[in-house]
Amino acid sequence: MSNPEVIRAATLAGVPHGFLGRRGGVSSGIHAGLNVGLGSEDAAEVVAENRRRATEAVLPGAQLVTLFQVHSAEAVAVTQPFEQAGRPHADALVTDRPGLALGILTADCAPVLLADREAGVVGAAHAGWKGAIGGVTDSTLAAMEQLGARRERIAAAVGPCIARASYEVDRTFVDRFTEADPENERFFTDTREGHAQFDLEAYVVHRLASAGVRRIEALGLDTYADPERFFSYRRATHRGEADYGRQIAIIGLE
Repeated sequence: MSNPEVIRAATLAGVPHGFLGRRGGVSSGIHAGLNVGLGSEDAAEVVAENRRRATEAVLPGAQLVTLFQVHSAEAVAVTQPFEQAGRPHADALVTDRPGLALGILTADCAPVLLADREAGVVGAAHAGWKGAIGGVTDSTLAAMEQLGARRERIAAAVGPCIARASYEVDRTFVDRFTEADPENERFFTDTREGHAQFDLEAYVVHRLASAGVRRIEALGLDTYADPERFFSYRRATHRGEADYGRQIAIIGLE
């Protein structure tokens, strides 16, 4: 069995991290590959093995910590692993403790990994449209600062997510963003009547930059358009599949 594919960002060089997709896992069928979704209908022991493989590929020997993600702007500081059943309902984690692998699950939403090397503080955020407009990246930065990070030193990377070309939304969706800030119009391209295409990745980068992050890398990888490499909720829905896998982004400290 091949090893998991670990996609890394230059902005986070020197910090153990990786964005993982489908490659190198043991799931089969519609979940084929490295499905790490506890909420999927995949076999629990298979998901557990995929999660183990993903962690070992990024930070060998670390303990994986994930959340019960709810598309919120909530960020939590992690000092030790929590039981699977007791996972906080939140969408970002931060830590200054070595040996913890912070994991964010996605299947079109944008995974964001962050680090202040000097302070020894890392963070991971799940930024779907709802969390992104709600300020999940702002919450993550604030939580990192509570641990001694400084936002002008924080480097960030936005991993594989659904791209503008694959992400059509309706006018109500557009209005939600333009009412929050008229300049958000630039993240949309009009398509057919009453619809537009949304650039989630660019919006998340904008939110990070507006909050004072100076070094940001966007990987520009479209989860929807690359079924061999990534899971996609929207693609699974369009294909009428009964369920979908989730991929993971991980960051930690040696």
